[in-house]
Amino acid sequence: MTLSFKRLATSSQTAFSLRLSGFFAAQFFVYGVQLPFLSVWLYWRGLDPAEIGIVTAVPLFLRLAIGPAAAFLADRSGDRRQAVLTAALCALLAVLGLSLAHSFFPILIATTVFIIAVVTCAPIGEAIALAGVRQVGADYGRMRLWGSLSFIVATFAGGAFVGTFGPGPVVWLLVAGTAALALSAWVIPRLEEAEPREKPSAAGQLTLAEVSRVAGSRTFCLFVFSAAVVQASHAVFYVFGSLHWQAQGFSGTTIGILWSVGVLAEVLLFAVSGRFINKIEPVSLIVAGAVAAIIRWGIMALDPSLVLLFPLQLLHALTFGATHLGAMHFIHRTVPQEQAGTAQAIFATATGGVAMGLATLLAGKIYAPLGGTSYAAMAVLGLLGLFGAIALRRQRVDQ
Repeated sequence: MTLSFKRLATSSQTAFSLRLSGFFAAQFFVYGVQLPFLSVWLYWRGLDPAEIGIVTAVPLFLRLAIGPAAAFLADRSGDRRQAVLTAALCALLAVLGLSLAHSFFPILIATTVFIIAVVTCAPIGEAIALAGVRQVGADYGRMRLWGSLSFIVATFAGGAFVGTFGPGPVVWLLVAGTAALALSAWVIPRLEEAEPREKPSAAGQLTLAEVSRVAGSRTFCLFVFSAAVVQASHAVFYVFGSLHWQAQGFSGTTIGILWSVGVLAEVLLFAVSGRFINKIEPVSLIVAGAVAAIIRWGIMALDPSLVLLFPLQLLHALTFGATHLGAMHFIHRTVPQEQAGTAQAIFATATGGVAMGLATLLAGKIYAPLGGTSYAAMAVLGLLGLFGAIALRRQRVDQ
């Protein structure tokens, strides 16, 4: 009887893990095509760099309100699977509409709906995965790993696709990936329904009292500023990196490999971080990310050769990876547990919405006249992040 129960538990764990692994793989396949190659497709479609900047930035700002609202509605309904499936289907309809759009405003609307819908799937899917960790003992790391691997595959495949067929059919890679995302959402288990429904505040609604307690601290403001501007320094790369490499004469396959190298370096850092993370001050990781950003974007502004691009891409492990690790562990070590969710929400809003949105708009304005030299502005953001992190370190020493 006990053996049968264990077999049943193992079977449930395996089924859940396989389905969520598929969900993460589909989601990050979409990211792996969208991030490097959507701007290339938009340019092929006839948009100028300023318009591409607007199309890319608008979803970043709108997600500030839509993301928490969607999470709240998902928790209130008690059926997160249905929420993910609805968002994935909206994304599929939007990208199909994008394939038919030829002018700026239809492209803006379709792209905005597509990106917001895909991004909305992420936190709700994470909540479902964590429900499986608690209820059937699934391994979150092993499920999430397939997302990173899928991103690498997508950048390789997307690069080869563009190199062979040109930018035009890129939208159909997005259609295929989004269809797979909807299918994976449809087969997600309903384990989370067995859990008690969360209070609205846990779903992303922040009270003014909670915000003031966390955000009112000078230390926390310095932390958010430092990490956010370093992360925002990726704006030119995220929006125009592939387009600029294409203008330099690199093939789609080469561009895909370059993107994959950066993501692989980031994954490897995360994989080994457990060995050293408790021995390093989180602010030191942000400092490392800022210094790497100054070096990486400063050299990128000089249009380096392919030989230099590969080691520069390895710096992604620091510019993104070290900064992200430093931010997460800073919150973990300095913010009281009961306010940790509020701190995470404030940081995510400041970084992924405000800072990245503004930097993306800036990138759209300066790329057309400056080209690759626009990376110099991103190096300046890295310098600002370094100043902020040094000030943060000094303040913590004085406390």
